[in-house]
Amino acid sequence: MMILFSIVHVLVCLILILIVLLQSGKGADLAGAFGGGGSHTAFGARGTATFLSKLTTGAAVIFMVTSFALSLLTTRDRGSSVMEGAKPAQKQTAPAQSGSPAPAPPVQNPPASPAPPKP
Repeated sequence: MMILFSIVHVLVCLILILIVLLQSGKGADLAGAFGGGGSHTAFGARGTATFLSKLTTGAAVIFMVTSFALSLLTTRDRGSSVMEGAKPAQKQTAPAQSGSPAPAPPVQNPPASPAPPKP
């Protein structure tokens, strides 16, 4: 199932790239601004823009659905946590001494800023 979604996803990606590259910009040329130059096209003067924009929308929806499906399938196969297989940290304890416990070493704070270099 995941292989099928992956194949469909890659194909839709390529189709979406091609559709976007086929579309012309808003100001394609001077003739397009005045309504000329579109009478000899297969889809008509405005038909190409609406057909390609609908095709782009459909490919984008399919792309989002396959992305969502792949993310669900991927997380369903794995465990629920990233830290699932991690070992807990072990505390280091000092050996037991008779009598009172050893005092903790003094904490030294690092300097707030490095000392300026001496000339």
